[in-house]
Amino acid sequence: MSEKAKALDVSIMGRNYRVVCADDEREALLNAVAFVDKKMTEIKAASKVTGTERIAVMAALNIANELLSVKLGGGFDIAELKRRMNSVQSKLDQALSQQDSLF
Repeated sequence: MSEKAKALDVSIMGRNYRVVCADDEREALLNAVAFVDKKMTEIKAASKVTGTERIAVMAALNIANELLSVKLGGGFDIAELKRRMNSVQSKLDQALSQQDSLF
């Protein structure tokens, strides 16, 4: 973590949890909490699965399946896309800096 870690209270399906994260990771963590909460709430509403633990396992399986289908099965790897975008950005920055020295 690049910044000092701080405790953060979050809620998933009405249950409170304290997690530790860096300030620069806070927004991503809150997005993840909202995503997991939504998945778990959807599973609870759409099925006969009862018990928070069982719902959490079902949500984890659904999320893992979505991730693996993007990484492995015909989808695209977001991390690879980000690496390629950073590479293109770097090449553009280098080309533009050379242009600046011409004028």
